[in-house]
Formats: sequence, C-alpha cells, structure tokens
Amino acid sequence: MKHSKRICTGLIVTAGVFLAGCGEAGSSSGTGDEVDELKLVLNWFPKAQHGGVYASLEEGLFEENQIDLSVEPGGPQVSPIQIVAAGDADFGLAHADQLVIARNQGIDLVAIAATMQGSPQAFMFHEGVEIQDFEDLNGREVFVQPGITYWDYLKSEYDLSDVQELAYNGQNVTFIENKESVTQAFLTSEPYFLEREGVMTDTLLVSESGYDPYNVVLFVTKDYLEDHEELVQRFVDTYLEGWQLYEENYEAMNEKITDVNPNIALEELNYEAETQYEYVYGFDAAEHGTGYMSADKWEELKNQLLTIDLLDEDFDVNEIFTTEFLSE
Repeated sequence: MKHSKRICTGLIVTAGVFLAGCGEAGSSSGTGDEVDELKLVLNWFPKAQHGGVYASLEEGLFEENQIDLSVEPGGPQVSPIQIVAAGDADFGLAHADQLVIARNQGIDLVAIAATMQGSPQAFMFHEGVEIQDFEDLNGREVFVQPGITYWDYLKSEYDLSDVQELAYNGQNVTFIENKESVTQAFLTSEPYFLEREGVMTDTLLVSESGYDPYNVVLFVTKDYLEDHEELVQRFVDTYLEGWQLYEENYEAMNEKITDVNPNIALEELNYEAETQYEYVYGFDAAEHGTGYMSADKWEELKNQLLTIDLLDEDFDVNEIFTTEFLSE
C-alpha cells in the first residue's frame, strides 16, 4: 500500500526534530476526517529496532492514515505487556516468548507482526575468554535480567548450577571491570557500544541453543483487536511501510531517532541497523514480507516452553498470533 508523505502529529516533526506527544490512549471511529489518537509502548528505549516507527512518523504516514500516534519509550522497569493489558496503550512491542508467558498468566494478547524473524539476543564476554558453549558460563558471574524466558530455557537445557547469577540493569560497568564475567546483550548493539570504549568482546547467540523466538513483536489485546479491526489494519500497514522506508534510508531516519534518544550515538544506530538487517528483512521475511509469522515457529516456541514447565497447559497457537493484517 502506498501513502503520500505528510507531517505527523503524534511525535511532531518540526524542523527535523521529534517532540514527544502525550495524548491519552484511545480512538475515534476512524471514518471521515476524524483522527484516531493512539499510543504505542516500545520494548526498549528508542533504537534502530524501532526504525519503522520513526520512519513512518518522519514521513507523515501515520497522519496520512488518520492516526495521531504518541510513543512511550520502554526500559528495564517498563512492561509493555502490562501497560497494554491495562488499557494505558493501544499497541505494544515485546518478544514472542513474553507474549506466550503472558497468555499463561491469563492475559489475552495477539501478535500482529514480527519485526525480527529471529533473536539477536546473546551472551557477551571479554575477547579471549574461553566460552564455546552455554555450560562454559559455569564458574562465572552472569548478568541477566530476572525472569527473562530464554534464561529459564537455558538453565533447563544445560547444567548451569555453578553460575553466579546477577541482575542485569542495562549498565556494563561491573562487566567491564570483571574480565571473566558474562552479560546478556543484543548482537546488534552492546558489542559495538563497548568496542567504541576500547573493550573488545565476543558473543554466544542464544539461538545456538535452538531457542529462537520472534523478537520485537507488535501486539494488541484480543479484545482491542476484535473491536478495532479496521484501525489495526491501518496501523499495521503504516508500521510495515515505515520499515520499507527505513530499509531504503536508515541513516537519515536514525538521525531522527537521536532526537528522541540523545543517549545513543548515530554511529551506534547505524551499526544496529546494519547488523539487524537480516533479522528484519531476511529469513522468512525475504520471501513473505516484513512482519511475517508462521504457525510452525510459534508452535516450536510453545512446545519449548511446555517442555520446561513454563506453561500450565497446551493451547492452539492460532489464538496468540494472526497474519490477517499482513500482505505478501
């Protein structure tokens, strides 16, 4: 679907600068000249993994689709799932396993587009440290976010009884000081951040364990989807077209992201965009289009979580995702 390019109203573009909108979550009927005021909560602070959002804002695509969008940043203490479930945002971004766990907790969410076809999540360690497999984490301090699902999976699949588990808080000061420690990371970001500080690292991808869920998944509540199908379609169309724009012109769009997140350097965003390229535009997305999801991949994830007793009961994965709003 093609849209004309005009200036957006949610995150306002004024002389190339993003200004955060603060409108309440909600919507109008989406007909005539009425504009739907919507809120999206990110899974982390604004980064290249949100490039499609900011490309659509910069080019006025949300406004063209009669959407006034405000964006709430994520972070270590922000739960997009809880915010969306509470009705304080209309759309959210989270990883596929987080959505499955939420369903197990009685929160009915539906994934409507997968930004990343796999997981660039990794463990990062100092260059020269001998870590070849996950059991080599034993005997080391490992900084990992409490409750993160892939860590539960790894502890179930590998003997990690000698790991000294420490809470990850988004900072790497202690990791840098302790040359034998390990920390969670995104392949697309933290290794480059530290290299710029003169700290050389290696990584072990979580996906090498066979655990490789969709990442940065766009979702809504089941009730919201049933009540706002036309609006969800407009949002998904705009979101995915933004990713097409980002692919073509990510460097310029990253300059806009630094306006809303001045704590990240442009060079870091460009590195992230380049290293995440295959995850966003490759794999199954190369054939089926950006945002693609398959029942087989959701089924594999569900079965992995069932095997390690993170789910109380089996369920039909078609209840938790839909490709209805995607087009090949």
